[in-house]
Amino acid sequence: MPTQTRRERARDERRTLILRTARDLAESEGWDAVTTRRLAEAVDYSQPVLYGHFKNMDAIAGAVALEGIGELAAVLQAADGLHELARAYLEYAETHPAVYEAMFTRSTDLVFGTADSPSVLKAAFAAIRAAVEPYADGKDTETLTEVFWSALHGQATLTRGHRLRPTHAQPRADTLVALITSAGQHPLSGRKLPDTD
Repeated sequence: MPTQTRRERARDERRTLILRTARDLAESEGWDAVTTRRLAEAVDYSQPVLYGHFKNMDAIAGAVALEGIGELAAVLQAADGLHELARAYLEYAETHPAVYEAMFTRSTDLVFGTADSPSVLKAAFAAIRAAVEPYADGKDTETLTEVFWSALHGQATLTRGHRLRPTHAQPRADTLVALITSAGQHPLSGRKLPDTD
């Protein structure tokens, strides 16, 4: 039995090394640079060993994405309020661009928004939902959360692609939070918005 435990531990260590190396390569050179051949050389294992852990590069990127979503969920859960959550989300995306790309831009087998979604996806969404919920004002909290998350993702993606003014990241996040916190009113006038139900 101890041999089996040692073998499992060695397998877990190899898997961790493969994922860490894939992340490092992607962060420094982009996902196009991450190939099974390059990974095999970097971790000093044969390609068949890599395939013993992951069926292809998409599976490696998917595992990196799951790790990243777990990290993001922890960051969001630690945030205190909607402003801090928005800042934390955008900061994570900026600090880990290749991981963020694996999470939300690259093609993946991850299933979002269903009962079959991995628990880390549900945890990340739940953290955003918890921050949005106080401002739902009787409206559909799930939809308001999706709108907020979508807008954060848009800001993160457009900022990374240098499509937005780099000097206005904070005002954009502040404006988004103001829109959500005044969900039942026009954010500039304070007047009640027409009911769309």
